[in-house]
Amino acid sequence: VPALRAFHCKNTHNFVHHYKTTLLGLDDDIGYGVLRVSRYLGWSPFYLGQPVYNLLLQMFFEYGVAIQHLELGKVAKKKWPADSPERKQFEADRRLVLKKVGKQVAKDYLIFPLLTGPAFFSTLTANITANVVRNVWTNAVIFCGHFPDGAEKFTKADIDGETQGQWYLRQMLGSANISGGPLLHFMTGNLSHQIEHHLFPDLPSNRLAAIAVRVRELCDKYDLPYTTGSLPVQYAKSWRTIIKLSLPNKYLRRSADDAPETRSERVFGGAATIDPATGRRRGLRTALQEGRRRIARRAAAAVA
Repeated sequence: VPALRAFHCKNTHNFVHHYKTTLLGLDDDIGYGVLRVSRYLGWSPFYLGQPVYNLLLQMFFEYGVAIQHLELGKVAKKKWPADSPERKQFEADRRLVLKKVGKQVAKDYLIFPLLTGPAFFSTLTANITANVVRNVWTNAVIFCGHFPDGAEKFTKADIDGETQGQWYLRQMLGSANISGGPLLHFMTGNLSHQIEHHLFPDLPSNRLAAIAVRVRELCDKYDLPYTTGSLPVQYAKSWRTIIKLSLPNKYLRRSADDAPETRSERVFGGAATIDPATGRRRGLRTALQEGRRRIARRAAAAVA
């Protein structure tokens, strides 16, 4: 059983997420099967409850991660016959998850409180509080690395013929960092360096800060965006996206090509050129900045 649990974690996170990072329909970390975080994803009335789903996911994040590989949303749509191999495998995986969750719940909320005798309810309350605080913090750190403005999403078509260099570019464009000092980086387990974590997923986390300096130098050299911001700002942007995308696209002002949470190449277009003023290559970062300025000018002209 422990080996199977390790396999599920390695497959869901190490392979699926880190190889298929930010690919819609393939990377389950994009919304965890219950959240719509890209305008390219279809809308249904189910998504009206996104703010509530996300609040519950925050509070019980450890259990959400535990059942992630079960892909309950996809299973519900497939409606396999009870005697099919796929259904039998799902049932076996579900039993393993329920057994694991049951042991943890019993330990946190029954066995340990009982061991404290008269302090049972105090221990129970303390354990609940500690777990919720940890879950909310972990959820915030992970969401800040995947869902704020500038963390792009991709489709299956985007990886047709993808080279190794393009794979690295996808990791960089699909991630976002949290800026801060050594204490914040320590408290996040260095996942505040989410860009570097996606670029080098097998690198020890205490090396990510040093690598970040070199990654930023490369971004400056090739005029590539490097998305980062403070934790409150990044988290607020993630929540804003989740709340906005609970609504159908027709109620949103921006299109999928120029929305804050995702921008396609159609928003700027054109080939890279040389800046005559500096002699430097003009790349994606400059193109995105110019695209935003054009959108702002059109909005100002419409108001006038």
